[in-house]
Amino acid sequence: MVAIGELAAQTVVQTEVSQQIFTPQAEHAHGSSIVALPNGDLLAAWFQGSGERTADDVRILGARKSKGASTWSAPFPMADTPGIPDCNPVLFLNSKNELTLAWIAVLGNQWEQSILRTRKSNNYDQAGAPIWNWQDNILLKPGEEFAKEVETKLKQLPDSHHGWSAYAPDYDKLTVEASKNPKYRSIGWMTRIKPLVMGEKIILPLYSDGFNLSLMAISEDHGETWKPSLPLVGRGPIQPALAQRKNGEIVAMLRDSGDGPNFIQKSISKDQGLSWTPATKTSLPNTASVELLRLADGRWILVGNDIPDGRYQLALWISSDEGETWSSQPLYLENDTTKNGGFSYPSLIQDVSGTIHITYSSHKPGGKTIVYKRINPESLK
Repeated sequence: MVAIGELAAQTVVQTEVSQQIFTPQAEHAHGSSIVALPNGDLLAAWFQGSGERTADDVRILGARKSKGASTWSAPFPMADTPGIPDCNPVLFLNSKNELTLAWIAVLGNQWEQSILRTRKSNNYDQAGAPIWNWQDNILLKPGEEFAKEVETKLKQLPDSHHGWSAYAPDYDKLTVEASKNPKYRSIGWMTRIKPLVMGEKIILPLYSDGFNLSLMAISEDHGETWKPSLPLVGRGPIQPALAQRKNGEIVAMLRDSGDGPNFIQKSISKDQGLSWTPATKTSLPNTASVELLRLADGRWILVGNDIPDGRYQLALWISSDEGETWSSQPLYLENDTTKNGGFSYPSLIQDVSGTIHITYSSHKPGGKTIVYKRINPESLK
């Protein structure tokens, strides 16, 4: 028999480095993203302020871990729309090694009125923030095909009577009706997780708290212009994390914001992200966040909160068959037995040397910070 303490030790992710990017503090800090730069530096971003969408002082901050350095720099500004909350930053390099920051400006302090913003840099090797040379909004205009897809795909899902009562229309009917409104379709799309970059093509995953489902912004020109995919439809599939199989299929693993019990949801695209199968629940528990990464050796790793009642555990699963099945026993990045801590919104990358880097929010009674961990993929067994 294995003692409880021994079992816990066996299931902890073995890290080469585990550190806080900055000292825990009272301001709300959340929604981090990390990118490995060509010169060997790491750059992280997150949003920080006195709240989230209702606090107008929320801005995007960043920090740099220079190549060979043992600590992160002091935080510095990355983006700040005056008088409007800025949230959910995503950092990535396109295939021309242009650095992009995408995020949302929350108009009217409502998630469903968020506007997508983006800025680029070709000058990002110096200490501190990148020098931004271009900025714009990502404006999407899904057409009537959006509403048709929502109605069609919801009909393909099993009846759940989610949200039903004797005096009100059910969830599906309300969602279909809302999808017919061109204003609703055009705003409120939010970033959270890194895109899939495939040469000139970029697939940036988005989600909507208004519709409680997801959509992709697709660029065919390195991120200069964008068009919407068809919606990724289900009952609460949000914050999609993407990985591509060898046969070209793209798998989305999604946070479950629908009817309980909550499990990570899954959807597949067979046409380069333009359309998606109806999202269905997997057997992996989920409450708050999901992130996915295809490793250079072909394995996939998946990170999320695997508990029904909070964010005090952050689990990591491994797949050797491109997301068809996952390890029955996850490893743990965090497991707070007091249930007082919150660990969520991971960002997950692998650099050119094969090293895995992850950041995520750490919220404890003593303050809030962003945690960084470095992992050797050989340690994930």
